[in-house]
Amino acid sequence: MNIEEIQRKIAKPATRFLTGGFRPENTITESWIGKVFAFGRGERIPTDKNGDLMIPIAQLCLVDLPFVSSALANTKLLTVFLSKDFPEEFEPMGENWLIREYHDLNDIEVKEITNENSWLKPFPLKPEYVERDYPIWDGGGLSLEMEDEILALENNGTIESYYGIISHTYEHKIGGFPSFCQPGVDFGDDFEFVFQISSDQKANFNVVDNGSLMFSKNIKTGEWSIYYDFY
Repeated sequence: MNIEEIQRKIAKPATRFLTGGFRPENTITESWIGKVFAFGRGERIPTDKNGDLMIPIAQLCLVDLPFVSSALANTKLLTVFLSKDFPEEFEPMGENWLIREYHDLNDIEVKEITNENSWLKPFPLKPEYVERDYPIWDGGGLSLEMEDEILALENNGTIESYYGIISHTYEHKIGGFPSFCQPGVDFGDDFEFVFQISSDQKANFNVVDNGSLMFSKNIKTGEWSIYYDFY
């Protein structure tokens, strides 16, 4: 198998989000980090298990994005909230983290409500199409057979390393592959990686030590799962 065949077989498309750099319109068709202003009727910022307001982490509008995961085919908007005390990896959603998923924008209300204890700096996010996102070497996205093919190219001198023939999107993104800092994990039966929110210096958002929040969804039940790691 040659380089082009390997690249084609292992790549996935994605939408990545670049932070700031443009003037926002503050409409629900925009995506944000560090700010949530789209709520369903009667909704407010959720509270964690201690009764404290969660931190509004991100608001992602999926309408007209260049790529959206099939697991979000009927979803128009996502909002993400996190307790100031990070949840445990794979902790069930509810007490320390929450995703709100909206399938219709007609009932969405714009509410200028904030958590005064949030340390994040809000920025609009600009979506950008990524035709080919590639997995981290030990991130679980490569089959053993594909690893053998790549190692064979390294051993015969065709390539110097795997990272010389691929690129990986580390920013906030929908689709593609998770940006594992540590060796990859199995999200679980029927769970599919869907999107991630990464450490972001502009927004003053740090996942422990320059890591990423990675969200997967069960394609059968619709259940969400959270995982994160860091350097």
